[in-house]
Amino acid sequence: MLKVWKWYQNCLSVNPVKTQIISSGFLWGIGDIAAQYITHATAKNRLQISETKLSFSCTFNMIFDSGKSGTNDNALFYFLPKCASPPSFSHLNGDADEKFKINWKRVATTSMFGFGFVGPIGHFWYEGLDKFIRLKLQLPPKSVRFVATKVATDCIIFGPLDLFVFFSYMGFSAGKNVTQVKEDVKRDFIPALILEGGVWPIVQVANFRYVPVRYQLLYVNIFCLLDSAFLSWVEQQKDASWKQWFPSYHSLEEKSGKGDL
Repeated sequence: MLKVWKWYQNCLSVNPVKTQIISSGFLWGIGDIAAQYITHATAKNRLQISETKLSFSCTFNMIFDSGKSGTNDNALFYFLPKCASPPSFSHLNGDADEKFKINWKRVATTSMFGFGFVGPIGHFWYEGLDKFIRLKLQLPPKSVRFVATKVATDCIIFGPLDLFVFFSYMGFSAGKNVTQVKEDVKRDFIPALILEGGVWPIVQVANFRYVPVRYQLLYVNIFCLLDSAFLSWVEQQKDASWKQWFPSYHSLEEKSGKGDL
């Protein structure tokens, strides 16, 4: 690991932008693989729970109807009409398959987001943010005001921009039109922004206080290994019930309801 770290430092010194781009794309790709596995495991668990509930319901109906008829001979007669055509779980789609398979096309798409946006934009963002606050605002490095200003600026500007570009990019990469992408952004942007808002400020306080500027994007990308998994998972969840907790989801529902009328 020490040799790998020294090799990375050397690459960062010789080709900083190129190194940041490659490392960002690599980590975002790994994050998407993790997201796919999480989605698969979640869908599988939901399917197992649904099948268990169905089995219990059918068994209960069989016992109840058997007692109701007064004879066990008619139990099958009552059981078949109720359970011969069980509810379809097709809405859980292929994620609940027994064997987990990686969607390499999606991994490549997510990696390209790391290559094309996070790497180059993140490199210049952290370098420029540090210079602006030190030279223009003339705040002492690592002071409370210095760190607080950096965190606030990052969370207000770069955080929302990163989310907006990610969900827009993933939508267009999936072949969706402008209207569909807008709907996806409305559905996913606010939930992701609120959930990330409770974590990233803490992550960035440590980053801006203790990590040298040249390593700040690497630090962020390590956490992006989790963040990319989270964002990919959010995007794959589509209209999951937990998104109904957020106001953007309800406004979207109301809009679609009016459109149906």
